[in-house]
Order: sequence, then C-alpha cells, then structure tokens
Amino acid sequence: MTCPFCGHPQDKVVDSRESKEGDVIRRRRECLACGRRFTTYERIDEIPYMVVKKDGRREKFDRQKVLTGLLKACEKRPIGMAKLAEIVDEVEVKLTESADRELPTTVIGELLMDRLRNLDKIAYVRFASVYRDFQDEEAFFHELKTLMRQKLG
Repeated sequence: MTCPFCGHPQDKVVDSRESKEGDVIRRRRECLACGRRFTTYERIDEIPYMVVKKDGRREKFDRQKVLTGLLKACEKRPIGMAKLAEIVDEVEVKLTESADRELPTTVIGELLMDRLRNLDKIAYVRFASVYRDFQDEEAFFHELKTLMRQKLG
C-alpha cells in the first residue's frame, strides 16, 4: 500500500479488525519511511448493483446518494441518523434480493417514501415533492390530501 503522506510503497500492518457485519476489514498501517499511520479498508470486490433511471440509463447504486436525499428531506426534523441508515439498509437488502441485480428508481423511491410516510409526515412530503417532481401546487395539494385521508381513515 502506498503511503498517502510520502508516497513510499512499503508499510507494515499495525492492527486489523473485522466490522461487526464481517464484510469489511479495517487495517491500521504504518509507513516504513515516514512512520505516519493511516487506515485502509478491505472488502470483497462484487459486481455492482445497478439502478435503472426513469430515462433508461443505468448507474451504480450509490448508498451515499440515497442517504443524502433522505438527509435533505429530514433536515431539522427529529429523526436520528441511525434510523436513516436503517432505511437505506432496507433498500440495499431489496436490491441484493433482486435476481438481475437491477432495480428501477421508481421502486427505490416508493420504498423510501413508504418508510418516510410511517416515520415522519413532513419528511415524507419533502421527499415526495422532489421525487415526484411536482410541477404545480395542485399536484402538491393532492398529495397532502391523500396523506390526510390516510391519517383520518
């Protein structure tokens, strides 16, 4: 492993630890030239899971991108980071269970909205307004009416 500080190609492993899930190994390394320590993570190289966009494009599933979208929807709401990570985990499980390793964004978006609807109504409406791309206030109000009917009924 090349040292990120001095570029020296040799180091020694000082400590190795497995993650709780057992899918990642964390290694503390020490450069043999400059003596500075750095951390590396080792994981199995897998075939990436793909997301099929609305226009037909395919792109690699990006957990961080999904989490960022949820964080924006939940900004200033009483929702913990652990709960958001759990929601993204559920989506990842759905993707891994998919036979062809591809999932349309429509399915991912609906999964996320279902979880948010049960977790926090405001975060749900925020997320839905971006995901469903409401073009006018009528579409937005229609979604709010549907949400109110579900709450009352």
